[in-house]
Amino acid sequence: MARTQSGESVLTRAVRIFEAFTPEEPVLSVSEIARRVPLHIATASRLIGELVRHGLLARQPDGRVRIGVRFWELAQRASPTLTLRDAAMPFLEDLHGVIGHHVQLGVLDGDHALFVERLTAPGAVVNYTRIAGRLNLHASSSGLVLLAHGPAELQERILAGPLPSYTPNTITTPDRLRGTLAEIRKAGFALCAGHIHPDATGVAVPVRGAGGHNSTDSQVVAALSAIVPNDGNAYQQVPVLMAAARGITRTLAAARVPSPPHRRGSASSLNG
Repeated sequence: MARTQSGESVLTRAVRIFEAFTPEEPVLSVSEIARRVPLHIATASRLIGELVRHGLLARQPDGRVRIGVRFWELAQRASPTLTLRDAAMPFLEDLHGVIGHHVQLGVLDGDHALFVERLTAPGAVVNYTRIAGRLNLHASSSGLVLLAHGPAELQERILAGPLPSYTPNTITTPDRLRGTLAEIRKAGFALCAGHIHPDATGVAVPVRGAGGHNSTDSQVVAALSAIVPNDGNAYQQVPVLMAAARGITRTLAAARVPSPPHRRGSASSLNG
């Protein structure tokens, strides 16, 4: 792999260019990308030009840049979450019809819950998550389910903090987090009333791999969650979420789908 005078590979620089885009800012100028990466404007312009020629980035009439369709096409071909999403979608649709608010599917990626599918409805309660969006593991119901069933080293890293607060109800102390994780493993679900937004409650359950929903040895491959009003009635969604999770597990097992890998970070029949 070709390297620059600084010792950084060209590929590393290209990855940092892609990471400059966010769900809130999907279109950026070359100068904005250069500043965020950071790179000299001439270097950023040259690399962006090459990525545009390959279709991985696309240039708009005003000169600004966004992720290209080619990038999406390549990602779809070999996405480790694609079959998981396909298996989950019929159950997500059924859940959405029953619950009437947000339903979503999250997976563990580094130190975050990454949401790979989400269904919503007009007038649904506030929800900060989106497809390809992330939330801290300690703060969301999906994140807590994934953390509770995650590797011990991941749990210890998150427990060591920091544990940023979103609302006064967010878990911000290691002792409370450790106790909550134990409760989730025992009860089989997470319920987070007002942890991300005071008006919303997140309810999540684990989706297990081919070992089966009731097997303690089977790996948790995703979290299935619902975001509903914070009105004290969220617990009513637990049975339907658990039934949907069992259905997804059976579908994955029938297809003999391997568990999707999750990256260790350096640091939608569902708010996380």
